[in-house]
Amino acid sequence: MAEGGLIAAMYTALTLAVPVASFGLAQFRVSEILTVLPVFTPSAIPGLAVGCMVSNLVGLAMGANLAGAWDILFGTLATLVAAWMTYGMRNIRIKGVPAPATLPPVVINALVVGLELTLVLLGGFSWDQYGMAVAYVAAGQFAACTVLGLILYSALERTGVARRMFL
Repeated sequence: MAEGGLIAAMYTALTLAVPVASFGLAQFRVSEILTVLPVFTPSAIPGLAVGCMVSNLVGLAMGANLAGAWDILFGTLATLVAAWMTYGMRNIRIKGVPAPATLPPVVINALVVGLELTLVLLGGFSWDQYGMAVAYVAAGQFAACTVLGLILYSALERTGVARRMFL
């Protein structure tokens, strides 16, 4: 449980360190780098979800999270589902690297958060606006979760930190 709490705290700190980039239509949450952690430990599943919920709550209180209660509920659920799927895909590897496991947070968040942003920020649903929102969210998620997440994965593996941190 402590491990999950630490992951939640790291997620929250990284999200709120750059609130302008963490909320909105074109977003890049630095904290999403941590979505690779379920590859190492199931404790990351609740850790990421709690971190997302706290970040969204504080973001709302700061006035940065314009999607508000929708993001607190659906953004957190999307993170929970994506983390669970990442954990489930942890053993699917390409040349020893769990690259496919980094895709659930990209796809799930693009679809769910993209819908939130379409309804709340863009004033209502249309397929064109939804497609644009999905593309924006997916681009930020891919950069953080897949590109930077795999760099984090490689660093944790190469240095042996993963074996020491996640027993």
